[in-house]
Amino acid sequence: MLLVAAPGMESADFARSVILVIENNERLTFGVNLASRSDLAVYNVMPEWVNVVAKPQALYIGGPLQQQSVVGVGVPAQGVELEGHPALNRLANRLAMVDLRAEPEELSEDLEGMRLFAGYAEWGPGQLAEEIERGDWYVAPALPSDVVAPGRSDLWAEVMRRQPMPLPLFSTYPIDPGEN
Repeated sequence: MLLVAAPGMESADFARSVILVIENNERLTFGVNLASRSDLAVYNVMPEWVNVVAKPQALYIGGPLQQQSVVGVGVPAQGVELEGHPALNRLANRLAMVDLRAEPEELSEDLEGMRLFAGYAEWGPGQLAEEIERGDWYVAPALPSDVVAPGRSDLWAEVMRRQPMPLPLFSTYPIDPGEN
């Protein structure tokens, strides 16, 4: 699932965020922001992964926590069996966590593409439910293409457009409402 920031989200860390929920249980909710690309090239920080990472080959900012750690999320190639795969942990249909201790060249045939995220977002027990109830987040289904969306796309607006009404109406909400 995705957490899509409501228009006008006041938190600078989460405005126009599209968070891919990686884990959700009674203790925590953990995810990465698919919409926050940094200016840092993967080649400069993890050059061994550059041939596996989808274009644009930039490091994404997964969230405000632990930005010195990196999380890998990939889209397995058609026909790749995730059950028992040593380096891919199934998240959803055609989405997997990538074990970054693996050899990248061994995964190049198994992945259509992947992203590397510096940091992550996390919520404690009940915290996210309160934020959703308050109207800070919309919950939406994730697509594999969300993880490897082209750099020129406005992922937040694209996700909003494909939701049931009235959410598509928000897809044109300006990045800076003051410039509207």
